[in-house]
Amino acid sequence: MAAQTELSINLAGIERWLVDNGILQGSGLNSLQQLAGGTQNIVLRFSNNGRDYVLRHPPAKPRPNSNKLLEREIRLLRALAGSAVPHPAVVGACLDQNVIGGVFYVMEAIDGFNPTVAMGTVAAASPDVRHRMGLDMVDGLVALANVDPIASGLADFGKLEGFLERQVIRWASELESYARFEGWSGPQALGDVGAVGQWLTDNLPPDMQPGIIHGDYHIGNCIFAEDGALNAIVDWEMATLGDPLVDLGRLLVSWPVGGEVKPQTMRVEPIDGFATRAELIARYAKGSGRDMRHLPWFEVLACYKLGLILEGTHARSQAGLADVATGERLHRSAIALLDEARAIIARG
Repeated sequence: MAAQTELSINLAGIERWLVDNGILQGSGLNSLQQLAGGTQNIVLRFSNNGRDYVLRHPPAKPRPNSNKLLEREIRLLRALAGSAVPHPAVVGACLDQNVIGGVFYVMEAIDGFNPTVAMGTVAAASPDVRHRMGLDMVDGLVALANVDPIASGLADFGKLEGFLERQVIRWASELESYARFEGWSGPQALGDVGAVGQWLTDNLPPDMQPGIIHGDYHIGNCIFAEDGALNAIVDWEMATLGDPLVDLGRLLVSWPVGGEVKPQTMRVEPIDGFATRAELIARYAKGSGRDMRHLPWFEVLACYKLGLILEGTHARSQAGLADVATGERLHRSAIALLDEARAIIARG
């Protein structure tokens, strides 16, 4: 049987449940490797009977909604089964918190590389492969936008009515909540955040074509094959129903422009050869058939939302609840994102 780990996961209980439910054989959770964890979820890769799997489990100090978020992620991944969206398949999921004290699930392991960790060998040597990576990311978004939420059993997965209208209120409230962290320097360094929110309110797109959104779509949440093909989109815990252009806006604001690395740009090396923003937009427009006239609004929203989220870590770090260096780094990114939002607005 598997032993307890330093991550305070009841691996013995997890293994017992997986074996009892016929998901694994009784040879144990072997070759354990932590892929991520500690803040959002704990993610472990392991092998059993010659196959590799990945376990997702709430963090050692779960948030009040950690189990609920995992339940939603499990439901979403199961709904995507058989679709054209590259995603890891759920092998088994335990929603009964009485088993080990929380929700957990096991999915198939996806081979490939995450370029924010290390670029694949072929991709590192080939600008053409890196170019394909960006285009494949857009194709993955198009495939997701084309999934019918009702037909896939996700009609109640999010509140569509007033989705766009709620965004400014939701994230402005998040920023205001940081006042509870003693020592936070406040939002002054972010510039006139209220003006950005007001622009979003005043320029709200008149309608939307609803669909499933990933919620945090960037290159760090993608796994690629050596030839640049998108093998899987991962980390679905923020998925909901809304306007899929939210995901495209999120991708664009973190995408390097002409090889330029900005504070909010995802860190990948080398970055030359990646598709341009114009190519990404054209690819999405052609594949999805969606109206792109209001795309700048979604880019501003992405900057606004992400900037305010990142400032939360800065506020917590100033209160002694998060790493100071990380807080300062994310604070710089938040400033850059709000500056970018104002630049998009100024360009009209």
